[in-house]
Amino acid sequence: MKFKFKSLAAVVALLSIIGVAKADVNTPYSMYGYGVLGDKATSMQRQMGGVGYAMQSGRQINVMNPASYASIDSLTFLWDMGANMNMRWSKDQTASDHGFGGGLDYVTMEFPLSKFMGMSIGMVPLTQVGYSFGDDIKFGARQNQGNGGITEAYAGLSGKIGGFSIGVNVSYDFGTIQNDVYSTPEQGSQSLFEQIMQIRDWNIVAGIQYKQPINRYNSFTVGATYSPKKSFHGNTWLTLQDLKSDTRPDTVAKSNMSGKYYSPQSFGVGVSYTHEKVHRIMVEADFSLQQWSDAPFSSLKDEAGQVVFEGMKFSDRKRFAVGGEYIHNIRGSYFERMPWRVGAFYTDDYLKINGNTMKEFGVSCGTGFTAPGGKTMINLGLEWRHRQTSPVNILSENYFNIMVGVNFNEVWFFKRKIN
Repeated sequence: MKFKFKSLAAVVALLSIIGVAKADVNTPYSMYGYGVLGDKATSMQRQMGGVGYAMQSGRQINVMNPASYASIDSLTFLWDMGANMNMRWSKDQTASDHGFGGGLDYVTMEFPLSKFMGMSIGMVPLTQVGYSFGDDIKFGARQNQGNGGITEAYAGLSGKIGGFSIGVNVSYDFGTIQNDVYSTPEQGSQSLFEQIMQIRDWNIVAGIQYKQPINRYNSFTVGATYSPKKSFHGNTWLTLQDLKSDTRPDTVAKSNMSGKYYSPQSFGVGVSYTHEKVHRIMVEADFSLQQWSDAPFSSLKDEAGQVVFEGMKFSDRKRFAVGGEYIHNIRGSYFERMPWRVGAFYTDDYLKINGNTMKEFGVSCGTGFTAPGGKTMINLGLEWRHRQTSPVNILSENYFNIMVGVNFNEVWFFKRKIN
């Protein structure tokens, strides 16, 4: 038996740098809460609207439901890395703006442990923060900027018996979120007000899938995931600094996050239908609920007990997604075997800004190009999404995203034939 050590070494190297080289977002909405939330979807899944709770595939990694890992072929080793580039157009009541973002998004890998068990490890973004804007204030100017986010490093295990697959992801969540406000008066020195949130935490997601064949060529699959509500661990603090002086920043408030900041109880469900004879057709519909309204985000107080940074109230995050994939002939020519994907989604997001909730919707499409002489696939997708608040539209944003994913599919173990 032979193990692909070079492939594993390449994946480990990429996993070690993703926390530094992750994709950048560019939206003022990310200054609130923990930033813009991710859905753990690969580039292939984003081409189909971000579905995945009921998806089973021996050739694609599905982090959205850890129960899917048991579907990997017993001789297959997979690793997947994705990147994206986005262009943003935004408009408020007084002005319009545009910007660019992007970079490395995720790295994952998956391998079999036995005929009925599979495992996956990787890193995916949980939240992202990135913005920079300024405005005039009375007797001066103000500049807001922020960066950072939370990354999930996970290890997942899945097993199957009969039509059932059960899996679990255990993760280490880490990251630093930095929000800065520069105040420049017409007279006097510039000051910096900085809020830092440093998270070092763990989490768990459990998943289940059940596949019901209808006949030889058709089947239904249902899937579900669950993650419990739990307190974030880490520290958050506020500093104030006069930038023209040589003094160190003054810490005006500091707090341990345990018991004051929480991640929500979360549910995800999906159902998919697959037909595979000459053509291959797969369609899926998903729904997820994250109960952020029951996840505290506390105020920061100084030593005298006075509030110096207001906490936030969140809304429950609800997301609907539908998507599908079509292959004209699974045993045909190169172009006949190309997958064509399309999807759409709608999200009531978790942020509540001055009593307004954030809504987001979008459509996506894409295809995959198989590398010559192997099973490695390059997934290329396009996505348009729109984001705004309701009932008062504070800021309207439109995004055009280009998504690229490289899914390496190699033989992990094989037996040499003895002549």
